[in-house]
Amino acid sequence: MESYYVPYLRTHLHQFAASVSAASCEEGAGDDEECRDEAAALRLKMVAVAAILIAGAVGVAIPLVGRRRRGGGGGGGEGASSGGGTFVLAKAFAAGVILATGFVHMMHDAEEKFADPCLPATPWRRFPFPGFIAMLAALGTLVMEFVGTRFYERRHGEEASAAAAARDDTTALLEDGALAGIAAAAVSGDDEKQDAMHIVGMRAHAAAHQHSHAHGHDACDGGAVYDAHAQAHAHGHGHDHGHGGDERPSQAHHVVVSQILEMGIVSHSVIIGLSLGVSQSPCTIKPLVAALSSHQFFEGFALGGCISEAQFKNFSALLMAFFFAITTPIGITVGAGIASFYNANSPRALVVEGILDSMSSGILIYMALVDLIAADFLSRRMSCNPRLQVCSYVALFVGAIAMSSLAIWA
Repeated sequence: MESYYVPYLRTHLHQFAASVSAASCEEGAGDDEECRDEAAALRLKMVAVAAILIAGAVGVAIPLVGRRRRGGGGGGGEGASSGGGTFVLAKAFAAGVILATGFVHMMHDAEEKFADPCLPATPWRRFPFPGFIAMLAALGTLVMEFVGTRFYERRHGEEASAAAAARDDTTALLEDGALAGIAAAAVSGDDEKQDAMHIVGMRAHAAAHQHSHAHGHDACDGGAVYDAHAQAHAHGHGHDHGHGGDERPSQAHHVVVSQILEMGIVSHSVIIGLSLGVSQSPCTIKPLVAALSSHQFFEGFALGGCISEAQFKNFSALLMAFFFAITTPIGITVGAGIASFYNANSPRALVVEGILDSMSSGILIYMALVDLIAADFLSRRMSCNPRLQVCSYVALFVGAIAMSSLAIWA
């Protein structure tokens, strides 16, 4: 009985070892031998490093420069955070780019890796690993956003509490002064009494006006004025109150979103840079240079919009932009250095790349749908402006289609 199970176990152990082995796989391995030219490939890799670096830097810089021209370098404010209609359209275009990157580029690459014949059928082709890993990554992103936002808010809570306490003290003093003015008006005469009653009437009207908006009445009337008031009110209370269905996400949320988004984009950028760097075929590299340059430009534009909305200080924003811009060129450089012994078709490389692509896909799909599209397209500002709504949908579809079309070459 024991001798019966020994060959069975040995076979499965060999299959498992082969799945994580770094040994080469002859089936489908390597570049096209007819077009193999290491010297020409190296020259094209140098061109690719420069072109992709410039494209990524320009793409991520455009929203950041636009933020500085709208609302100043580090302050923020309404003009800097939400901008005009142009900035809303740019965000919609960027959301389409991120969504297409997750669905069309990363998910497809992950499926190709796990379906490669160099991997054994069990377990890699017996279970839909790309979708499963992407789902876990999306759920993990949800948890990371919640925990990260709470941590950031708690970390900066002392400053916000001190500022709120100072504002409350000032408000209390003003209210005491107003009440004292009313009492003085009651003694001093009719004219001053009318002024005091006018102050009380204005405060009652403001309270009723705010109450009516809180219950959704006339949501689109005076929306711009009320949005500014609601944002100032939310900022003054440290974003702790949950009333108001259209309250904008806090700055802490935007900070966490931009950092998670960069993590998802960068992991994919390393893989595509490494894949181009290890190639020794000019026929493979030539179309990738233009395609990956456009790829990095669009992704940089989307990431730059999120960094701009998070209102980082100048140095932090520059550091995140720089890190994104150099990731793919570094991947190409590393790939060129290890091209002589690295085999992209080895089972270990295929599994690692497939897992990373699946995780990046889940992260970007979640963030595109939840943090970029739903946050803007379901807002009152969008629903109360039909023209902006139509233009935003057009920008969303254009961004998604433009990024998807690059899958023909990359």
